[in-house]
Amino acid sequence: MAKQLEGVLTIAELSEYLKIPLSTLYKLAQEGRLPGQKVGRHWRFRKEAIDRWLESQSDSDDQGRRALK
Repeated sequence: MAKQLEGVLTIAELSEYLKIPLSTLYKLAQEGRLPGQKVGRHWRFRKEAIDRWLESQSDSDDQGRRALK
């Protein structure tokens, strides 16, 4: 079972991984702007989904910069 949960992060672990304050992550998660699930009172995040989200944010930034040129 531990193997299954290797890719699941708590919000504190995600904060360390992304180097973003907890308060910012809570806000993003509650607004639905960050891929995660609430389990009871606790947020859980799949590392794979977070990595894809980061890539999509980077792609969006690149497209915005190209549009400004």
